[in-house]
Amino acid sequence: MTVIACVATLGVAVATYGVLDAHDKVPGILTIDRDPSPLASPAPGVPSTTATDGSQASRVVVPTPIPPVARSAASSGAPQPAAAALRSALAPALADPRLGRSVGLTVRDGMTGAHLLDVAADQPRTPASTTKLLTAAAVVPSLGPETRLRTTTVLAPDGRVVLRAGGDMMLARGPSRPGEVEGHAGVGTLAAQTAAALRSAGRTTVTLGLDTTYADGEDYAPTWDRAYYPEAIVGKVAMLGLADGLVAPGGPGPADPAGEVAEVLRSELGRTGISVRGDLVRAAAPGGSRPLAAVSSAPVADVMAVALARSDNAVTESLARQAAVRAGAGGGFAEVARWVQAELARRGHDVTGVRLVDTSGLSKGTEVPARLVGDVIVAGTSGRDPGMARVVEDLPVAGLSGTLAGRYVSGPAASGAGLVRAKTGTLTGISSLGGTVVDADGRLLAFAVLADGIPSSSGTEGARAALDALVARLASCGCR
Repeated sequence: MTVIACVATLGVAVATYGVLDAHDKVPGILTIDRDPSPLASPAPGVPSTTATDGSQASRVVVPTPIPPVARSAASSGAPQPAAAALRSALAPALADPRLGRSVGLTVRDGMTGAHLLDVAADQPRTPASTTKLLTAAAVVPSLGPETRLRTTTVLAPDGRVVLRAGGDMMLARGPSRPGEVEGHAGVGTLAAQTAAALRSAGRTTVTLGLDTTYADGEDYAPTWDRAYYPEAIVGKVAMLGLADGLVAPGGPGPADPAGEVAEVLRSELGRTGISVRGDLVRAAAPGGSRPLAAVSSAPVADVMAVALARSDNAVTESLARQAAVRAGAGGGFAEVARWVQAELARRGHDVTGVRLVDTSGLSKGTEVPARLVGDVIVAGTSGRDPGMARVVEDLPVAGLSGTLAGRYVSGPAASGAGLVRAKTGTLTGISSLGGTVVDADGRLLAFAVLADGIPSSSGTEGARAALDALVARLASCGCR
């Protein structure tokens, strides 16, 4: 194993130790026990989580950095589950009528990649947002996990200040917030730097331009239901946007993300004493323009982690388009989807049966076998792909964060709290999960389960409960 692969594998081992510590199975300072004090507040950056039924979920306080003791731990010494025992343990959960009759499952050893259980794993199914795991597996290694997206200003020969998009959809309105991913780069900071450069050039009055030619393309896929935008299911895909413009339940994104950033820049420049006159000019920065200022996003791996945690369709599509365009492919939704599939194949994944219509999983017609979802997860857990290792480590944690914050908090699934990290997927009649789980013996397992025939009688909530109970069974089963 290469040094890079060893480092990636160690990262997964550290994450694994953290969840074992949280469950008080190994020495450490983490816990998922309920806080006995009703007045206690969560640690900074760790919000209190409320279950969907209104009850208070268990909380975990994770110190940063992880204590050195975790670095000496590894899960590879734990016994591996037996295939027959796994099949027997999961059979009742797989037969749950709430999942319907179209279910694909793969369970893999997280360290070696060995197939432990496959149930119709090669049959293509609609994965919904679990598609984003495939996109991450292509995009993060291609762009580079540590790559940062630059938003810049330049001074055109005619005296116009041109704001140039560089792919960052998570800008803060005010100053940069270096300790955060959302808002890591701030328009206020860009304005202050731009103003200083303008004053050095003897300018205090300018006009404003906006250059969105970087990885330009449609802002809405033709395969998406037009109702998805007002319903805040997806925002406009752009190469420039504000963190507070990301869609949220009940909060559709802006109609013009890049234009909104430009108007914030105009206002912030005014605060610094730079007068901005006239209307916004939308055009590429002309030749001979001189650099003024620049701000950079958090690393791409961290940006993708936010996209997965929020299941943000627009940010996922934006990152995929940038990677595809940089690789020489087109920027259309279908072209980017073809690039992702080709990139997965180039990286050694078997894409038999795969059909990607977009890269977020929102379009009808996308089909993926559960086996491939398991493959890309194992690429991260085994250390084969350090970029994907970053993605897996940052997946939502059951009962604690992201789209899993309100799940695994009660009932049969509660045993998976803190032990399951996964990407969710939900469309009408479709429910899926793909990620990792630490079993009762401390073995790290990778799994993917896709159910695309959910009966209307059980609906989304019933299907989620059934999926969570199935994966929690993995967590509580040594299965030997």
